[in-house]
Amino acid sequence: MLVVCQALYVCASAIGLTLTGLVGAMLAPARSLATLPFALVIVATALGTIPVSLAMANRGRRPLFVLGACAGVLGGALAAWAIADRSFAGFCLANMLLGLFQACAQYYRFAATEAASVALKPRAIGLVIGGGVVAAIVGPTLAAWARDIWAPHTFAGSYLAVMALAGASTLVLSQLNLAPDAAPRAGEASMPLRTLARNPCFIAAVSNSALGYAIMIFVMTATPLAVVACGLSVGEAASVIQWHLLSMFAPGFFTGRLIARWGVTCVLLSGAALFVAGVMLALSGTSLAHFGGALALNGLAWNFMFVGGSTLLTQGLANAGAADRARAQAANEFITFAVVATGSLLAGATFNSQGWNTVNGLVLPFVALAALSTLWLWRTSKPRATATG
Repeated sequence: MLVVCQALYVCASAIGLTLTGLVGAMLAPARSLATLPFALVIVATALGTIPVSLAMANRGRRPLFVLGACAGVLGGALAAWAIADRSFAGFCLANMLLGLFQACAQYYRFAATEAASVALKPRAIGLVIGGGVVAAIVGPTLAAWARDIWAPHTFAGSYLAVMALAGASTLVLSQLNLAPDAAPRAGEASMPLRTLARNPCFIAAVSNSALGYAIMIFVMTATPLAVVACGLSVGEAASVIQWHLLSMFAPGFFTGRLIARWGVTCVLLSGAALFVAGVMLALSGTSLAHFGGALALNGLAWNFMFVGGSTLLTQGLANAGAADRARAQAANEFITFAVVATGSLLAGATFNSQGWNTVNGLVLPFVALAALSTLWLWRTSKPRATATG
Protein backbone atom coordinates (compact mmCIF):
# COMPACT_ATOMS: atom_id res chain seq x y z
CA MET A 1 0.00 0.00 0.00
CA LEU A 2 2.92 2.35 0.62
CA VAL A 3 4.13 1.65 -2.92
CA VAL A 4 0.67 2.62 -4.24
CA CYS A 5 0.70 5.76 -2.09
CA GLN A 6 4.14 6.63 -3.44
CA ALA A 7 2.92 6.13 -7.02
CA LEU A 8 -0.06 8.46 -6.53
CA TYR A 9 2.05 11.11 -4.78
CA VAL A 10 4.81 11.05 -7.40
CA CYS A 11 2.27 11.12 -10.23
CA ALA A 12 0.83 14.33 -8.78
CA SER A 13 4.32 15.66 -8.18
CA ALA A 14 5.36 14.83 -11.74
CA ILE A 15 2.73 17.18 -13.10
CA GLY A 16 4.27 19.93 -11.00
CA LEU A 17 7.77 19.00 -12.12
CA THR A 18 6.66 19.29 -15.73
CA LEU A 19 4.55 22.43 -15.55
CA THR A 20 5.35 24.59 -12.51
CA GLY A 21 8.28 26.38 -14.16
CA LEU A 22 6.27 26.98 -17.34
CA VAL A 23 3.20 28.21 -15.46
CA GLY A 24 5.45 30.32 -13.27
CA ALA A 25 6.93 31.95 -16.37
CA MET A 26 3.41 32.60 -17.65
CA LEU A 27 2.17 34.24 -14.44
CA ALA A 28 5.31 35.77 -12.88
CA PRO A 29 5.79 39.54 -13.05
CA ALA A 30 9.48 38.96 -13.93
CA ARG A 31 11.21 36.07 -15.72
CA SER A 32 13.66 35.60 -12.86
CA LEU A 33 10.70 34.59 -10.66
CA ALA A 34 9.57 31.80 -12.99
CA THR A 35 10.87 29.04 -10.71
CA LEU A 36 9.79 30.72 -7.44
CA PRO A 37 6.56 28.66 -7.18
CA PHE A 38 8.50 25.41 -7.52
CA ALA A 39 11.06 26.65 -5.01
CA LEU A 40 8.20 27.29 -2.59
CA VAL A 41 7.20 23.63 -2.89
CA ILE A 42 10.63 22.76 -1.56
CA VAL A 43 10.59 25.52 1.07
CA ALA A 44 7.24 24.29 2.40
CA THR A 45 8.57 20.74 2.37
CA ALA A 46 11.63 21.77 4.39
CA LEU A 47 9.56 23.74 6.89
CA GLY A 48 7.07 20.90 7.23
CA THR A 49 9.45 17.99 7.76
CA ILE A 50 10.31 18.64 11.43
CA PRO A 51 6.77 19.27 12.75
CA VAL A 52 5.46 16.37 10.65
CA SER A 53 8.03 13.94 12.07
CA LEU A 54 7.44 15.10 15.65
CA ALA A 55 3.67 14.83 15.18
CA MET A 56 4.14 11.30 13.87
CA ALA A 57 6.03 10.51 17.07
CA ASN A 58 2.95 11.45 19.08
CA ARG A 59 0.06 10.42 16.86
CA GLY A 60 1.45 7.81 14.49
CA ARG A 61 2.17 8.02 10.81
CA ARG A 62 -1.25 7.44 9.19
CA PRO A 63 -3.05 10.63 10.41
CA LEU A 64 -0.17 12.77 9.14
CA PHE A 65 -0.05 10.90 5.84
CA VAL A 66 -3.79 11.59 5.36
CA LEU A 67 -3.36 15.24 6.35
CA GLY A 68 -0.62 15.66 3.76
CA ALA A 69 -2.77 14.16 1.01
CA CYS A 70 -5.62 16.53 1.96
CA ALA A 71 -3.19 19.43 1.58
CA GLY A 72 -2.47 18.07 -1.91
CA VAL A 73 -6.18 18.19 -2.76
CA LEU A 74 -6.42 21.82 -1.65
CA GLY A 75 -3.17 22.73 -3.42
CA GLY A 76 -4.30 21.27 -6.75
CA ALA A 77 -7.67 23.05 -6.57
CA LEU A 78 -6.07 26.39 -5.62
CA ALA A 79 -3.46 26.12 -8.40
CA ALA A 80 -6.19 25.54 -11.01
CA TRP A 81 -8.10 28.59 -9.74
CA ALA A 82 -4.93 30.72 -9.66
CA ILE A 83 -4.20 29.90 -13.31
CA ALA A 84 -7.75 30.78 -14.30
CA ASP A 85 -7.53 34.04 -12.33
CA ARG A 86 -3.93 34.69 -13.46
CA SER A 87 -2.89 35.08 -9.82
CA PHE A 88 0.83 34.51 -9.29
CA ALA A 89 0.43 34.87 -5.51
CA GLY A 90 -2.35 32.27 -5.50
CA PHE A 91 -0.22 29.88 -7.54
CA CYS A 92 2.64 30.34 -5.05
CA LEU A 93 0.34 29.55 -2.11
CA ALA A 94 -0.99 26.47 -3.92
CA ASN A 95 2.53 25.16 -4.36
CA MET A 96 3.24 25.61 -0.67
CA LEU A 97 0.25 23.34 0.07
CA LEU A 98 1.68 20.83 -2.40
CA GLY A 99 4.95 21.12 -0.49
CA LEU A 100 3.18 20.02 2.70
CA PHE A 101 1.88 17.01 0.77
CA GLN A 102 5.47 16.26 -0.21
CA ALA A 103 6.76 16.73 3.36
CA CYS A 104 4.42 14.00 4.62
CA ALA A 105 5.04 11.69 1.66
CA GLN A 106 8.80 11.72 2.27
CA TYR A 107 8.20 9.50 5.31
CA TYR A 108 6.63 6.67 3.31
CA ARG A 109 10.08 5.10 2.87
CA PHE A 110 10.84 5.26 6.59
CA ALA A 111 7.45 3.73 7.43
CA ALA A 112 8.38 0.83 5.14
CA THR A 113 11.68 0.20 6.95
CA GLU A 114 9.84 -0.17 10.24
CA ALA A 115 8.13 -3.29 8.86
CA ALA A 116 11.36 -4.79 7.45
CA SER A 117 14.22 -6.77 8.94
CA VAL A 118 17.67 -5.16 9.10
CA ALA A 119 18.84 -7.01 6.00
CA LEU A 120 15.80 -5.95 3.99
CA LYS A 121 15.67 -2.27 4.95
CA PRO A 122 17.58 -1.08 1.81
CA ARG A 123 15.19 -3.06 -0.38
CA ALA A 124 12.17 -1.65 1.48
CA ILE A 125 13.40 1.89 0.83
CA GLY A 126 14.15 1.10 -2.82
CA LEU A 127 10.80 -0.59 -3.44
CA VAL A 128 8.78 2.31 -2.05
CA ILE A 129 10.78 4.79 -4.11
CA GLY A 130 10.40 2.46 -7.09
CA GLY A 131 6.62 2.90 -6.80
CA GLY A 132 7.13 6.20 -8.58
CA VAL A 133 7.92 4.39 -11.83
CA VAL A 134 4.22 4.46 -12.73
CA ALA A 135 4.30 8.22 -12.36
CA ALA A 136 7.20 8.42 -14.81
CA ILE A 137 4.87 7.16 -17.51
CA VAL A 138 1.55 8.62 -16.40
CA GLY A 139 2.46 11.97 -14.79
CA PRO A 140 3.91 14.02 -17.67
CA THR A 141 1.46 12.43 -20.13
CA LEU A 142 -1.44 13.38 -17.87
CA ALA A 143 -0.04 16.90 -17.53
CA ALA A 144 -0.05 17.35 -21.32
CA TRP A 145 -3.41 15.62 -21.85
CA ALA A 146 -5.29 17.59 -19.16
CA ARG A 147 -3.77 20.99 -19.93
CA ASP A 148 -6.80 22.27 -21.89
CA ILE A 149 -9.64 20.58 -19.96
CA TRP A 150 -10.54 23.95 -18.44
CA ALA A 151 -10.23 25.93 -21.68
CA PRO A 152 -9.21 28.63 -22.31
CA HIS A 153 -7.19 28.46 -19.07
CA THR A 154 -4.15 26.50 -20.26
CA PHE A 155 -2.68 24.13 -17.64
CA ALA A 156 -5.55 24.66 -15.16
CA GLY A 157 -6.90 21.21 -16.04
CA SER A 158 -3.54 19.66 -15.24
CA TYR A 159 -3.78 20.88 -11.65
CA LEU A 160 -7.33 19.54 -11.38
CA ALA A 161 -5.67 16.19 -12.16
CA VAL A 162 -3.28 16.85 -9.24
CA MET A 163 -6.32 17.39 -7.02
CA ALA A 164 -7.84 14.09 -8.17
CA LEU A 165 -4.61 12.14 -7.60
CA ALA A 166 -4.20 13.57 -4.11
CA GLY A 167 -7.82 12.69 -3.40
CA ALA A 168 -7.19 9.09 -4.45
CA SER A 169 -4.11 9.05 -2.22
CA THR A 170 -6.26 10.18 0.73
CA LEU A 171 -8.57 7.21 0.21
CA VAL A 172 -5.70 4.71 0.05
CA LEU A 173 -3.91 6.17 3.06
CA SER A 174 -7.08 6.07 5.16
CA GLN A 175 -7.02 2.27 4.77
CA LEU A 176 -3.34 1.89 5.63
CA ASN A 177 -2.75 -0.39 8.62
CA LEU A 178 0.66 0.12 10.19
CA ALA A 179 2.12 -2.20 12.80
CA PRO A 180 1.39 -1.06 16.37
CA ASP A 181 5.03 -0.13 16.93
CA ALA A 182 5.50 1.55 13.51
CA ALA A 183 5.15 5.03 15.00
CA PRO A 184 7.92 6.19 17.34
CA ARG A 185 6.77 6.48 20.94
CA ALA A 186 6.91 9.84 22.65
CA GLY A 187 8.63 10.29 25.98
CA GLU A 188 11.66 8.09 25.35
CA ALA A 189 15.08 9.27 26.52
CA SER A 190 16.99 11.00 23.75
CA MET A 191 20.64 11.58 23.10
CA PRO A 192 21.76 15.20 22.57
CA LEU A 193 21.22 16.48 19.04
CA ARG A 194 24.92 17.32 18.74
CA THR A 195 25.70 13.64 19.36
CA LEU A 196 23.37 12.65 16.55
CA ALA A 197 24.94 15.28 14.31
CA ARG A 198 28.46 13.89 14.91
CA ASN A 199 27.47 10.39 13.83
CA PRO A 200 29.57 9.69 10.69
CA CYS A 201 26.69 7.78 9.05
CA PHE A 202 24.36 10.71 9.72
CA ILE A 203 26.81 13.21 8.20
CA ALA A 204 27.41 11.14 5.07
CA ALA A 205 23.70 10.31 4.75
CA VAL A 206 22.67 13.96 4.90
CA SER A 207 25.47 15.03 2.54
CA ASN A 208 24.49 12.53 -0.12
CA SER A 209 20.73 12.97 0.26
CA ALA A 210 20.84 16.77 0.36
CA LEU A 211 23.47 17.39 -2.31
CA GLY A 212 22.21 14.64 -4.61
CA TYR A 213 18.64 15.91 -4.39
CA ALA A 214 19.68 19.57 -4.80
CA ILE A 215 21.82 18.81 -7.86
CA MET A 216 19.00 16.84 -9.43
CA ILE A 217 16.41 19.57 -8.77
CA PHE A 218 18.74 22.37 -9.89
CA VAL A 219 19.30 20.78 -13.30
CA MET A 220 15.80 19.35 -13.68
CA THR A 221 14.04 22.65 -12.89
CA ALA A 222 16.04 24.48 -15.54
CA THR A 223 15.71 21.75 -18.17
CA PRO A 224 12.13 22.47 -19.41
CA LEU A 225 13.10 26.13 -19.76
CA ALA A 226 16.21 25.15 -21.75
CA VAL A 227 14.29 22.70 -23.94
CA VAL A 228 11.72 25.33 -24.93
CA ALA A 229 14.42 28.01 -25.34
CA CYS A 230 16.19 25.76 -27.85
CA GLY A 231 13.09 25.65 -30.05
CA LEU A 232 11.63 22.36 -28.89
CA SER A 233 7.96 22.00 -27.88
CA VAL A 234 6.26 21.77 -24.51
CA GLY A 235 5.36 18.17 -25.42
CA GLU A 236 9.04 17.40 -25.99
CA ALA A 237 9.88 19.03 -22.65
CA ALA A 238 7.31 16.72 -21.04
CA SER A 239 8.93 13.68 -22.69
CA VAL A 240 12.35 14.69 -21.29
CA ILE A 241 10.84 14.92 -17.80
CA GLN A 242 9.18 11.56 -18.38
CA TRP A 243 12.49 9.83 -19.12
CA HIS A 244 13.99 11.61 -16.13
CA LEU A 245 11.28 10.33 -13.80
CA LEU A 246 11.58 6.81 -15.20
CA SER A 247 15.31 6.80 -14.48
CA MET A 248 14.70 8.21 -10.99
CA PHE A 249 12.25 5.57 -9.82
CA ALA A 250 12.63 2.38 -11.88
CA PRO A 251 16.07 1.58 -10.39
CA GLY A 252 14.43 1.50 -6.96
CA PHE A 253 13.44 -2.10 -7.65
CA PHE A 254 17.09 -3.17 -7.68
CA THR A 255 19.08 -0.45 -5.88
CA GLY A 256 18.59 -2.24 -2.56
CA ARG A 257 20.02 -5.44 -4.04
CA LEU A 258 23.03 -3.49 -5.37
CA ILE A 259 23.62 -2.08 -1.88
CA ALA A 260 23.45 -5.57 -0.38
CA ARG A 261 25.89 -6.92 -2.96
CA TRP A 262 28.39 -4.09 -3.45
CA GLY A 263 27.93 -1.97 -0.33
CA VAL A 264 26.38 1.43 0.13
CA THR A 265 29.69 3.26 -0.39
CA CYS A 266 30.10 1.85 -3.89
CA VAL A 267 26.52 2.75 -4.83
CA LEU A 268 26.92 6.31 -3.53
CA LEU A 269 30.15 6.85 -5.46
CA SER A 270 28.51 5.40 -8.58
CA GLY A 271 25.77 8.00 -8.17
CA ALA A 272 28.34 10.79 -8.08
CA ALA A 273 29.99 9.42 -11.24
CA LEU A 274 26.64 9.30 -13.02
CA PHE A 275 26.03 12.96 -12.20
CA VAL A 276 29.34 13.83 -13.84
CA ALA A 277 28.43 11.75 -16.92
CA GLY A 278 25.11 13.59 -17.16
CA VAL A 279 26.87 16.96 -17.08
CA MET A 280 29.26 15.90 -19.83
CA LEU A 281 26.39 14.78 -22.05
CA ALA A 282 24.41 17.97 -21.40
CA LEU A 283 27.41 20.10 -22.38
CA SER A 284 27.91 18.19 -25.63
CA GLY A 285 24.72 19.34 -27.42
CA THR A 286 21.16 20.68 -27.23
CA SER A 287 19.18 18.11 -29.20
CA LEU A 288 16.25 16.26 -27.66
CA ALA A 289 18.51 13.20 -27.27
CA HIS A 290 21.09 15.25 -25.36
CA PHE A 291 18.49 16.70 -22.99
CA GLY A 292 16.77 13.35 -22.47
CA GLY A 293 19.97 11.34 -21.99
CA ALA A 294 21.53 13.86 -19.63
CA LEU A 295 18.43 14.10 -17.47
CA ALA A 296 18.08 10.29 -17.45
CA LEU A 297 21.62 9.98 -16.06
CA ASN A 298 20.74 12.72 -13.59
CA GLY A 299 17.73 10.75 -12.38
CA LEU A 300 19.68 7.49 -12.00
CA ALA A 301 22.39 9.34 -10.05
CA TRP A 302 19.73 10.76 -7.72
CA ASN A 303 18.29 7.29 -7.11
CA PHE A 304 21.65 5.83 -6.10
CA MET A 305 22.47 8.74 -3.79
CA PHE A 306 19.00 9.10 -2.26
CA VAL A 307 18.41 5.40 -1.59
CA GLY A 308 22.02 5.08 -0.42
CA GLY A 309 21.74 8.09 1.87
CA SER A 310 18.45 6.84 3.33
CA THR A 311 20.04 3.43 3.91
CA LEU A 312 22.99 5.01 5.72
CA LEU A 313 20.60 6.89 7.97
CA THR A 314 18.78 3.72 9.00
CA GLN A 315 22.04 1.78 9.44
CA GLY A 316 23.70 4.47 11.52
CA LEU A 317 20.73 4.68 13.89
CA ALA A 318 19.82 0.98 13.97
CA ASN A 319 20.44 0.80 17.73
CA ALA A 320 18.94 4.19 18.56
CA GLY A 321 15.59 4.63 20.29
CA ALA A 322 12.43 5.46 18.36
CA ALA A 323 12.48 9.08 19.54
CA ASP A 324 16.06 9.52 18.31
CA ARG A 325 15.19 7.94 14.97
CA ALA A 326 12.30 10.37 14.58
CA ARG A 327 14.55 13.35 15.36
CA ALA A 328 17.26 12.13 13.00
CA GLN A 329 14.75 11.59 10.20
CA ALA A 330 13.33 15.07 10.78
CA ALA A 331 16.81 16.63 10.73
CA ASN A 332 17.75 14.71 7.58
CA GLU A 333 14.60 15.76 5.73
CA PHE A 334 14.82 19.39 6.86
CA ILE A 335 18.46 19.79 5.83
CA THR A 336 17.85 17.99 2.54
CA PHE A 337 14.93 20.15 1.49
CA ALA A 338 16.46 23.38 2.76
CA VAL A 339 19.40 22.75 0.44
CA VAL A 340 17.06 21.62 -2.35
CA ALA A 341 15.00 24.80 -1.98
CA THR A 342 18.11 26.88 -2.52
CA GLY A 343 19.00 24.95 -5.66
CA SER A 344 15.47 25.20 -7.04
CA LEU A 345 15.22 28.93 -6.36
CA LEU A 346 18.54 29.61 -8.08
CA ALA A 347 17.82 27.43 -11.13
CA GLY A 348 15.65 29.86 -13.08
CA ALA A 349 17.76 32.92 -12.31
CA THR A 350 20.98 31.07 -13.20
CA PHE A 351 19.59 29.79 -16.48
CA ASN A 352 18.18 33.19 -17.50
CA SER A 353 21.32 35.11 -16.59
CA GLN A 354 24.14 32.63 -17.27
CA GLY A 355 22.77 29.98 -19.63
CA TRP A 356 22.47 26.21 -19.81
CA ASN A 357 26.20 25.44 -19.76
CA THR A 358 26.68 27.32 -16.49
CA VAL A 359 23.76 25.46 -14.91
CA ASN A 360 25.52 22.18 -15.60
CA GLY A 361 29.03 23.34 -14.74
CA LEU A 362 28.00 24.64 -11.32
CA VAL A 363 26.94 21.19 -10.09
CA LEU A 364 30.40 19.63 -10.34
CA PRO A 365 31.86 21.06 -7.09
CA PHE A 366 28.84 19.81 -5.15
CA VAL A 367 29.13 16.35 -6.68
CA ALA A 368 32.75 16.32 -5.52
CA LEU A 369 31.71 17.38 -2.00
CA ALA A 370 29.19 14.51 -1.75
CA ALA A 371 31.80 12.02 -2.98
CA LEU A 372 34.31 13.29 -0.42
CA SER A 373 31.81 12.79 2.42
CA THR A 374 31.31 9.18 1.27
CA LEU A 375 35.04 8.54 1.12
CA TRP A 376 35.45 10.07 4.59
CA LEU A 377 32.82 7.70 5.98
CA TRP A 378 34.51 4.73 4.30
CA ARG A 379 37.86 5.69 5.82
CA THR A 380 36.47 6.22 9.33
CA SER A 381 34.38 3.03 9.36
CA LYS A 382 36.71 0.42 7.84
CA PRO A 383 36.20 -1.95 10.78
CA ARG A 384 32.49 -2.00 9.94
CA ALA A 385 32.94 -2.34 6.19
CA THR A 386 30.76 -5.42 5.96
CA ALA A 387 27.80 -3.62 7.54
CA THR A 388 28.05 -0.27 5.80
CA GLY A 389 29.90 -1.03 2.55
